[in-house]
Amino acid sequence: MVRPLFAALRSNPVLLWACLIIGVNQLGFGLILPVLALFADSFGITKTAVGAVVSIYGLGRLLFGLPMGQLADRIGRRRIVVVGGVLSAIGSVLCGLTESFEALLVYRFIGGTGAAMVITGTQTILADISTPANRGRMMSAYQGTFLFAVGIGPGFGGLIADYFGYRAPFFAYAALGLAAGLVAFFGLPETKEIASKTARAAGGRTGSKAALRQLLTSAGFMLICAISFVQAVARTGAVFAVVPLLAQMRLGLSPGEIGLPFTVASLLNLATVPVSGILVDRFGRRPVILPSQLLAGASFLIFAVAGSYPAFMAAAIVWGVAGGIGGAAPAAYAADLAPPGANGITMGTYRTLADVGYVVGPILLGLIADLTGPVSALYFTLALFLVVVVLFYFLAPETHPKRAGSGVGV
Repeated sequence: MVRPLFAALRSNPVLLWACLIIGVNQLGFGLILPVLALFADSFGITKTAVGAVVSIYGLGRLLFGLPMGQLADRIGRRRIVVVGGVLSAIGSVLCGLTESFEALLVYRFIGGTGAAMVITGTQTILADISTPANRGRMMSAYQGTFLFAVGIGPGFGGLIADYFGYRAPFFAYAALGLAAGLVAFFGLPETKEIASKTARAAGGRTGSKAALRQLLTSAGFMLICAISFVQAVARTGAVFAVVPLLAQMRLGLSPGEIGLPFTVASLLNLATVPVSGILVDRFGRRPVILPSQLLAGASFLIFAVAGSYPAFMAAAIVWGVAGGIGGAAPAAYAADLAPPGANGITMGTYRTLADVGYVVGPILLGLIADLTGPVSALYFTLALFLVVVVLFYFLAPETHPKRAGSGVGV
């Protein structure tokens, strides 16, 4: 299963560097997932405020995703990624040192800004070096690395927290964030000229305002952003905030016990991601996007009713497999719609609109959990997936060149 993933990495050094950078960075991010909500809760705050600690990171990503995409089109991708890695490290160190809830919010925002730079920069690089024919496999290699790193992080982060306390994973994240910046500085080549050549061959680069107007008036682009928005709500609001608290309240699980199922799920995720890339390139984007989002929604139904550790493990596995199957498709769909010479602004806009969910999700689901309980928040997450799947089914066209025109809602 993983052989196509490694083959793709070996055949393209730029892809290899991009995956290495995002893998190191997101491994660090994964380390803090089992402890973030618990660490925030130790300040004696409400669940809504716990959600704010998660979402403020997304606010940094939200506010800087589009500007970083525009800046990447202007000055190049590599510089953006290098600075982003350093900012991630600074924000995480400060989080580990803080004794104040208010300061924690500020430092999480700094980390989110760094994440916006790393993610937007590396995704723009992939848009530069891929074509519609191989974009699914390229994105699957990247997304597989991304999700695998985030997935194995909680297991290690939970163990670190069990032995050294809730603050220790933040320092480990800082070290990995700095490592990602150094890898980008010394190893990552600049790909801006590749996009410029492609734009010239297509008749010229599309201006930033025209490109943004074209994207925001595209039903397909806005709907794929809506799907990524719901994924962000689910990941940051449910998986990062509500699920750990529910697992501790209902099942009495430790950080290590909470993190282990997601680590197991990430191994299955790694196995399914290469299949996703092949399916996306062979059959088109829609046939992969739609069922994978339904499966993701189903995982929250299982989380909501899980009354035992095996059931909790099963829910995490379903979530991980859904992410592996559908992981490559949304970004490939968005990149397909990029106007000539506007890869940076396209991926920046895609990330920005998706990251609204990162900001809204933890606060909204935290509020629902405060008012009606954490189980209600998980059912609400399921409902969001169902709504966006129906809209995408009926309104979003296929973007793969060989499958385009296959129809909407068929």
